[in-house]
Amino acid sequence: MAAICLRTNREGGAEEEKKKGKNGKMLRALTLRRSLQSLHHHHHLKTHISTAIPQNPLNPLGPARACSSLSSPSASSSASELRKYLGYTALVLFSAAATYYSFPFPENAKHKKAQIFRYAPLPEELHTVSNWSGTHEVQTRVFHQPETLEELEKVVKDAHEKKTRIRPVGSGLSPNGIGLSRAGMVNLALMDKVLEVDKEKKRVRVQAGIRVQELVDGIKEHGLTLQNFASIREQQIGGILQVGAHGTGAKLPPMDEQVISMKLVTPAKGTIEISKEKDPELFYLARCGLGGLGVVAEVTIQCVERQELVEHTSVSNMEEIKKNHKKLLSENKHVKYLYIPYSDTVVVVTCNPVSKWKGPPKFKPKYSSDEAIQHVRDLYKECLQKCSVVPVKNDVDINELSFTELRDKLLALDPLDKDHVVKVNQAEAEFWRKSEGYRVGWSDEILGFDCGGQQWVSETCFPVGTLSKPSLKDLEYIEDVKQLIEKNEVPAPAPIEQRWTACTKSPMSPASSTKDDDIFSWVGIIMYLPTTDARQRKEITEEFFHYRRLTQVQLWDKYSAYEHWAKIEVPKDKEELASLQARLRKRFPVDAYNKARKELDPSRILSNNKLEKLFPLSDTI
Repeated sequence: MAAICLRTNREGGAEEEKKKGKNGKMLRALTLRRSLQSLHHHHHLKTHISTAIPQNPLNPLGPARACSSLSSPSASSSASELRKYLGYTALVLFSAAATYYSFPFPENAKHKKAQIFRYAPLPEELHTVSNWSGTHEVQTRVFHQPETLEELEKVVKDAHEKKTRIRPVGSGLSPNGIGLSRAGMVNLALMDKVLEVDKEKKRVRVQAGIRVQELVDGIKEHGLTLQNFASIREQQIGGILQVGAHGTGAKLPPMDEQVISMKLVTPAKGTIEISKEKDPELFYLARCGLGGLGVVAEVTIQCVERQELVEHTSVSNMEEIKKNHKKLLSENKHVKYLYIPYSDTVVVVTCNPVSKWKGPPKFKPKYSSDEAIQHVRDLYKECLQKCSVVPVKNDVDINELSFTELRDKLLALDPLDKDHVVKVNQAEAEFWRKSEGYRVGWSDEILGFDCGGQQWVSETCFPVGTLSKPSLKDLEYIEDVKQLIEKNEVPAPAPIEQRWTACTKSPMSPASSTKDDDIFSWVGIIMYLPTTDARQRKEITEEFFHYRRLTQVQLWDKYSAYEHWAKIEVPKDKEELASLQARLRKRFPVDAYNKARKELDPSRILSNNKLEKLFPLSDTI
């Protein structure tokens, strides 16, 4: 659960009560001061106030009332004005008191009540949970972390009886925060064990809270590993399956296809076991169930023999790619393209098993890693001088930074200036040219990818024919994206990443198909958030959604492209939301999914606002 940002806020109750009393006095004094100041522009009161009139020390307005009752007729307008302001004061005080005591919150929820003249810190039991990129955040009082199946079953049962939400959340790596819920969450980070290994059948049964890297480390002694990997290793297995995550390789399906059975803890039916043989319809639906059909507690995964891979990185261009595209897809186990906006550079990365007869290739790189990155360091120093930025004394030595860390620092200097971004992109293209070569390692080491720092991402998936007869729609899509970028002068950083997978039988996956030989392309566009400045992050966010909107309007329908479930964003506009809902219905079995939700989770305790808007039930607006 390392990727979830979880903060707990504390407050002192005694100090709060003391300040509250002072604040009340501040309000009365301020109101009185303003009332008396308003009288300064009217007639002065000349009537002597009798000393026999008692003053109430708890009512500082008492003397003013006495003054109004004993004044001469010439002061009647002043008295009327005073009564008017007294009425306003009484109304304000009454409204404040009514607000404070009306909210139906328990006594310990003091932060929810109106507090005058102070910012109320959040109570100790309120947690702030954000996703890895810091783009989505919620505050909740309910954050369950069961350690056993029995504890999980109790959590789900109690929530079902009380009809309180406990949205399943994994490592918090989804860019759209699909697992977050203000009402409450359940996280399985403490249910992270390898339960059973069948070396003969190459199958493993694990608890769903185990992270990918932990799983790989736990089964490598048995000579096993996963068939494919996404870019990073920190995801919990339950989360990576539920959102339909994928690696790359036109012969390899998304990761949900590796699941052969699973154990779901459901609100209405308790714990159920489903597989290809046992309730196959629900099994295929639940493999990519978005956490809405039950909490995935255990998973049985079909693995493969652990093997070393040779990674080959080369730099090409679009003309060469078009000539060799079919061959690259069919002859390589893993392949991906990285496109550099505002250039014709295409970085091609292929991975294949080490030959048992030839062994790893003998290759001496032309440049060392230091030489490959030196021009990026030089560009950063040059930009610092031009921007008159004085380096901080305690700042990290740039010679110790990786390429992606340097890229973040470069972009942070002016992330929305197109010309500056183009320079950074050119530096990245040069870095890849100097990084051409081979690398050998185990699949879990080689197939990872340094995605860089915090970022906004939109990734779409669309059909591109078959392996024997590719449609080349994947390359056309990229050309259209690059034209949109250049025509609209979008400050688009590199890379635009393109990967491929075979199809899956999970109907809720964007790569689902009933035809076994169909292949799909996945294309990700990106904008980094290299700064902590709130204003700058907001501007980058707005620019990213403009960039995303251009691709959505002009390309998604044209190519039958649908966003990755961990990256889809719910529009705020009602018409756009209705259009998205209708579009999802064309691609996915929404009625079957909602029917299963009603049967397994009738009170929708596993849902959240995002899920409700994407898949509204009949009684949901």
